[in-house]
Amino acid sequence: MALPSLDDYFPDWKEREALAEAMIPIIGRLYRRNVVTYCYGRALYNQSVIKIMKTHRYVRQIAQNELSEFESYPILEALSQIDLGPSHIDVGKLAIKFMAESKDNGVTPMAFCEQECAEVIGRHVPPLEKPQDIVLYGFGRIGRLLARLLVEKTGSGHQLRLRAIVVRGGREGDLAKRASLMRRDSVHGSFAGTLRVDEENQCIIANGNVINVIYADQPSDVDYTQYGISDAIVIDNTGAWRDEEGLGAHLKCPGTAKVLLTAPGKGAVKDIVSGVNGRDLEPTDTIIAAASCTTNAIVPVMKAMNEEFEIVSGHMETVHAYTNDQNLIDNYHRKNRRGRGAAMNMVITETGASSAVVKLLPDLAGKLTGNAIRVPTPDVSLAILNLTLARDTTLEEVNQFLRNISLNSNMQRQIDFTTSPEVVSSDLVGNRHACIVDGVATIVKDNKAVLYVWYDNEFGYACQVVRVVQKWAGISYPLIPTDVVQQGF
Repeated sequence: MALPSLDDYFPDWKEREALAEAMIPIIGRLYRRNVVTYCYGRALYNQSVIKIMKTHRYVRQIAQNELSEFESYPILEALSQIDLGPSHIDVGKLAIKFMAESKDNGVTPMAFCEQECAEVIGRHVPPLEKPQDIVLYGFGRIGRLLARLLVEKTGSGHQLRLRAIVVRGGREGDLAKRASLMRRDSVHGSFAGTLRVDEENQCIIANGNVINVIYADQPSDVDYTQYGISDAIVIDNTGAWRDEEGLGAHLKCPGTAKVLLTAPGKGAVKDIVSGVNGRDLEPTDTIIAAASCTTNAIVPVMKAMNEEFEIVSGHMETVHAYTNDQNLIDNYHRKNRRGRGAAMNMVITETGASSAVVKLLPDLAGKLTGNAIRVPTPDVSLAILNLTLARDTTLEEVNQFLRNISLNSNMQRQIDFTTSPEVVSSDLVGNRHACIVDGVATIVKDNKAVLYVWYDNEFGYACQVVRVVQKWAGISYPLIPTDVVQQGF
């Protein structure tokens, strides 16, 4: 057997690398016009050459097609020459569709793209009438990741605009320390861009975005109109208040219109999980919650499995990274076991995930139990879903179903799928999906299925929060191809 030589692979790699390099300025120009490009639901904007190439490789593995830069570049080049209005365009799916259709009719990439994009050509309608002001109340783990995402998604500036963060403190050097924590993160790496501190005006300037830093001990201390902020959505990521009465204090602040909590709501506060029950948002809602990271991870998979196979009963075991709520070394904690050193122990604790699932999926009432184990890792958690189904199935059927959901459903931004037998938790830091189904670990016997579902409980959750805010703000884009399902942002 002849061994492969350098000439068998290297020239092909360099050609595809050159095409990926050529894609970046095109993607950037489109993005500044509010034309957002994807490849099978994975964002192409703000990506490196290697990241774009890895995205194509992922699609070939999971979608099991022949998509490469050779197929996607002509489509992207054609799109750049069309007068496109604001839209979300899946270049990967367009390329695959073009490959299938051009075999029969010999249509050119330009003619094909003009046909597919007909509804948005010359349609320069901004996603919002005016930019939506956003305030982050709190600037901890989730708050800083939300800040990174909001700055990244500024685009042309006509969507969500991070105008302020509200924190306690205000002592000398505080502003510089806040900026430093946003700039460098031990888990998520460096901020993608530039940060500057303006001490005189008490603000952080991130990639040109002026972010006011407001010091206050409670919501009633703040008047946002003094900072030119109006009709703001306040994202409360402190967790200090979780019911309507507590969160309602934000609405009394001048300049505030709505409040979103980055934790499960209590009482009548709606929990909204992007991709699952966004339709429950109503124009009259002023206070909502984005549920928990675990709820965001398991509800999409549970919803899909219940609709396809019907869940008779189930148990959810969450293996969760430790959080700020725990102690680094043994000390008093009001909850059982959580006072023990987080970096030294596996800690069995309670979880509200099973009851939260029922709140979002009422059909599963009385069918689920749940528990949690905190483990000594800083990020990325794992949910083990042990399900009894209404009918027998096979490993192949379950995995193929979940694979298809991850690629071609209205939850493709929520559910990711991996077939690597070597994936571990650290590989999934920064994954933007609500969860990642580990297809290699899936177990199926008759009507019993055990699913292993990873999730970045920090960054993946922050992405879900931003998707809810976008929908609540009324941001909506035409999707191309038009037969692509609505997948959220």
